[in-house]
Amino acid sequence: MQRYAYFSIKFQFFHTLFILMELKQLIKKLSKENYQEVVEIRRHLHTYPELSFEEHETSKFIQSKLKEYGINFISGIAGTGVVALIKGKNSDSKCIALRADIDALPIQELNNVSYRSKINGVMHACGHDVHTASLLVSGKILNLTKDYWSGTIKLIFQPAEEKFPGGANQMIKEGVLENPKVDKILGQHVSPELNCGLIGMCSGMFMASADEIYITVIGKGGHAALPDLNLNPIIIASKIIISLNNFFKKINDTPCVFSIGSFSGGTMGNIVPDNVKIQGTFRAMNEQFREQSHIDIKQICDEIIKKEGGSCLVDIKKGYPFLKNDEKFTNHCFNYAKDYIESEKVINITKRMTAEDFSYYSHYVPSCFYRLGVGFKNEPNRTLHNSNFDIDEKALKLSVGMLSWLAITS
Repeated sequence: MQRYAYFSIKFQFFHTLFILMELKQLIKKLSKENYQEVVEIRRHLHTYPELSFEEHETSKFIQSKLKEYGINFISGIAGTGVVALIKGKNSDSKCIALRADIDALPIQELNNVSYRSKINGVMHACGHDVHTASLLVSGKILNLTKDYWSGTIKLIFQPAEEKFPGGANQMIKEGVLENPKVDKILGQHVSPELNCGLIGMCSGMFMASADEIYITVIGKGGHAALPDLNLNPIIIASKIIISLNNFFKKINDTPCVFSIGSFSGGTMGNIVPDNVKIQGTFRAMNEQFREQSHIDIKQICDEIIKKEGGSCLVDIKKGYPFLKNDEKFTNHCFNYAKDYIESEKVINITKRMTAEDFSYYSHYVPSCFYRLGVGFKNEPNRTLHNSNFDIDEKALKLSVGMLSWLAITS
């Protein structure tokens, strides 16, 4: 009897393995067959980008494609978000979510291509057109193969990744991780620094939290030739910036970044302004350190004001949390990714101080957020958030296939 049970388990194992091998080949075949479609969808989205929380036509387009594919969905989540469900065998056994962001950036595109943005001052310069097109065609493939895999796959088309407070948090509040309850979630992001054909993953802490810093320094304006009668806020603000910069540069036991990106005040060289406005960003990967740093920023500003005079208003807008990839789930995805393509094309990448509102999902369910190589070989990088950003479109076939494969093997 024990021997029979042993061979029965062994048979089930090899039978499951055989089905997965067959399914992998089917996904590769369908990814190849649908390559031109994902290119066309991506180019359409790239041509007609929309800003955060304004993605109305994008949302309608997504809904039209889901209807075409025969996939059930609901719309109007967080305004323009769309959520679709694909049920495989034993649909109650698990629920895996796949997320794509759908918004664009306020950038004027300079690329001379047929699919150049037709919306003045708006561009898909962060690859969200790639993410959305890939998720749509992955959904098509998963729907075509639903008799071969188990569980339910939830497609999340999320608005407003680029604009604080972000669409992810709002979608979570509106129940996107429930009904059915999501067990794990996957997301991908284009990476121009990785060549087309590569997949990059980082297990554990991956991306930083991001807070917006607004400081207003108030002095006493007047004629620049009479400094004794004035209290120059530019000098005070400069000392605040130097003090804050020096404070955070000395910290070497916790990854963090403090940067000032805007300094505005004054109209002419011979007029001392009444106030100066400073804007910056603060990034961290530890929540306790983050909270303490907010206190430190305010205390340093207060100390400078006590010494120099004047007054100071500090406003810290708490943004996206840190993104931590679940180690067990990410290692699982890493191994299955190596099974889908040549193992040397799946690489470990380091943590980064950029931020992503996918991080909100990672604080609720086990998550894996990975990078899709879209860089052109033998060409300079087309960096993100740049008016000349573009991708090697050959990456779209891998994008669709990898997302589908990881979804059914998670």
